[in-house]
Amino acid sequence: MISSNRFLQGVYPFAGVGLAKPQPIDPALSYVVPDGVIGQALYFRGGNSADELVVVVLVCDGVAMRYFPVGARSDVHVPLRVVEDIEGGSVLELHLGAPDGVTGSVVVDLGLVEH
Repeated sequence: MISSNRFLQGVYPFAGVGLAKPQPIDPALSYVVPDGVIGQALYFRGGNSADELVVVVLVCDGVAMRYFPVGARSDVHVPLRVVEDIEGGSVLELHLGAPDGVTGSVVVDLGLVEH
C-alpha cells in the first residue's frame, strides 16, 4: 500500500469574532481528500501569539471534528495516532475561534496521511 503525506500549515493573522464562533483561517487551509483513498490525521501542532486562548477547529464536510485549544502566547502538540478514517471526497478545513476583538497570528501544522 502506497501512502502519501499531506500538510495544512503556515502562519496566519486572525481577528476574533467569538471563541464559540470559529471562522475559516485561510483558503490555503482547505483540502479535499482524493476519491478512492482514505485520509487520516496524524498530528496537530499550533502556536498562538495573542494574549488570549484561541481554539483551532478541524472541520470535515462542514462539521467540527476536533478542537485544539491553544493557550495565550503558547503552543500545543497533539499526536492523533490515526483516530479515524476520513473518506475520499471529504473536505477538511482549519477554522479558528478567538474572543471578540482579539487579534494575533496563529501557527498551524496539521499532518495527514492518505492510503
